[in-house]
This record gives sequence, C-alpha cells and structure tokens, in this order.
Amino acid sequence: MNILVTGASGFIGQNLMAALRERAIVTGDLLYPMDVDTPEADFCLMASQADFVFHLAGMNRPTDVMDFRRGNEDFTIRLLFLLEEGRCPPVLFSSSTQAALENPYGLSKRVAEEAIHDYGKRLQQSIMIYRLTNVFGKWSRPNYNSVVATFCYHIARGLPIQVNDPTALLRLNYIDDVVAEFIKVLDTPSPWQDGFRSDLPEYSVTLERLTQLLYAFHDSRERFDLVDQTDPFICKLYATYLSFLPSDDFARTPIMHSDERGSFTEILHMGGYGQISVNVSRPRIIKGEHWHQTKHEKFVVIAGSGVIRFRKVGGTEVLSYTVTEDLPMVVDIPPGYTHSIENLGDTDLITLMWANERFNPTHPDTFRLPVIPL
Repeated sequence: MNILVTGASGFIGQNLMAALRERAIVTGDLLYPMDVDTPEADFCLMASQADFVFHLAGMNRPTDVMDFRRGNEDFTIRLLFLLEEGRCPPVLFSSSTQAALENPYGLSKRVAEEAIHDYGKRLQQSIMIYRLTNVFGKWSRPNYNSVVATFCYHIARGLPIQVNDPTALLRLNYIDDVVAEFIKVLDTPSPWQDGFRSDLPEYSVTLERLTQLLYAFHDSRERFDLVDQTDPFICKLYATYLSFLPSDDFARTPIMHSDERGSFTEILHMGGYGQISVNVSRPRIIKGEHWHQTKHEKFVVIAGSGVIRFRKVGGTEVLSYTVTEDLPMVVDIPPGYTHSIENLGDTDLITLMWANERFNPTHPDTFRLPVIPL
C-alpha cells in the first residue's frame, strides 16, 4: 500500500510517521511524507499513486489571516483534485473542534471538511474526519499553540508560566491515542458514511489542575518520588512532561549512605507502594541484624553471592536462604523476624531492596537483635 501523509513533519505527523515506519517493516507499505517544502512535481506524483491518505497538513497560526484559506481550504481542494485524478483513495482528515466556530481558522477547516465530504460522497469512498481538541504528547511544539507543551517546557526548566484563568477547562486528546486510532482505520477503513469520527479518549482538566500536576512532576524528580500513574491521564501527562526535560537534566544523583561495611542508597520513593533501595555489602560483611514490628521488605541479590538468615523474635530456630546473582530469588522479609544478609564472596554483594514504606528516621520501626543468639 502507498500511504501519503501530508504535514508529515508536524507534531501529529512525526508521531504517525514513526508508527507507520514500524508497521511498514511488516507490511511493506511505501510511505510518502509530504510537507510545505515538498517539490510540486513530487507532490503530484505521490498523490497520483496514493492508496490511502492521512491529510494532516494545515495552517493554524499564520501571520496573514488569508493563509488560513490558502493553507486549509485551497490546499485541501488541490489535494482532492490530484487524488481523484489518481486512484481515488480513502482520506483521513485531521480537523479541529474549531471547525464548529465562526473564526477564520474554524471556517477554513469547515470548508476543507465539506470538500472532503463531497469527495467521499461523489466517489462513494471512505472518508474519516476527526475534529481533534488539544492534542498533547511528545514532540509537540512549546510556545506555539499547545498550552500543555508550553507549560511542560517552562516548568521543566524552572521558567515562569502565565495562567490568566485557572478555572478554564481544557479538552485534551493524547497523541498515542490519536495515532493508534489512525492506524486502526488504516487497517479497517469504513465504507462511505455521512458524519464525523469520535472514537478517541478525551480528557478534561482545568488550567489550575494542569499546573498543579506539572509542578508535582517537577518536584518528584528532586525527591526521587515515583509518580502514581494508575490514572490514565496522569500517566500520559507525565510521559509528556518527561519528553520536555532538558537534555542535560535527565539524571539525578541520590544520597548514598556508606561506611566500612558498604553502602545503602534510597533509589525511588513509591508513595503507598513503598521504597526501592540498593544495598552494597563488602566481602565477608554481615549487615542487618534487626527486626521490624510492621515494616516488611523484599530482597533480590543482583550481584555476588551470600546468605540471608532469619530468626523469629523469641524463637531459637535460624532459617537460611542462599542467594546468588546466578539464580535470582525474591526473598520476603516478614515483620517479627530478625534478619541479616552476609556476603560470602570476595566481591561486593549488591542487593535490590523493596520496603513497604519510605524510611522515616523519627519512626524507623527497626530494632537491633542478632540473628544467631550470642
């Protein structure tokens, strides 16, 4: 299949092209990316050979209001003429909710919709018109026409943002949802039908809530807190925020507590899901020798070899689990058992540790007690 994508270097176009390239590895599709700098002869050739068209190109922030007509109406009509001269392929059009409004941009989009509608009806060909809201996600352009992109960019860099009306409600579509929907209709285009497609998840958020979330994302990196992403919108917004991190600010260095026995580093704080840490034990060193009232943990040795020992508080039986990097084992550390980990090797023993709560030095719930009674 020959797939023409207009506006291929734009925000939606970049994401769609990335997905289509992966798909083409399997399907063998030929991709025809088209943009404003595409030579006219190449554009005419691609349009004549297209078997499916993603029409994403458009003008939404021109310096001259007449460019709305040239970039949206006139270009769409020119494209449809070339398609009809060629293979009369199905057309998917990325429109806007602005098409329902009486402003120059909305009017130009509505005329383009009507031209595509007429094309489909005349040829009884599949057309798909999506009136997108505010699309957000990776590779969107800050300081242009996306408040999410602008706020992500500024907050990630510690720059100020301006909120004129905190109660203003945003309606949002996520880029990966848009791309997934577009790929789906490419595989199963619908027959001619009158109307618009509205099969996309949509999220609503006030500007105040949006800024609260983005500042929380910024602060979470400083505290090594893991963001709760059980809410699909927060998951998608956090992914978008991370895509705007400055290239020299991907990494943070956590505090390492070390002594002659080795080191202990808190890596991630996971809210209600506890804490992940890395423990390093020097050769022949025993660490631990304590128990917890309520706190519980899981240990996984990822380098070296050693033994984890347990004894129930008040009991005499000592339980032992040999642990090694060659056979990873998740060992539960129950409350009420004093426990230790001993490095049996000649190299550092590295243990990934999970605890059900973040360490609180004022209430550590940790009591010293040897595993092997003296």
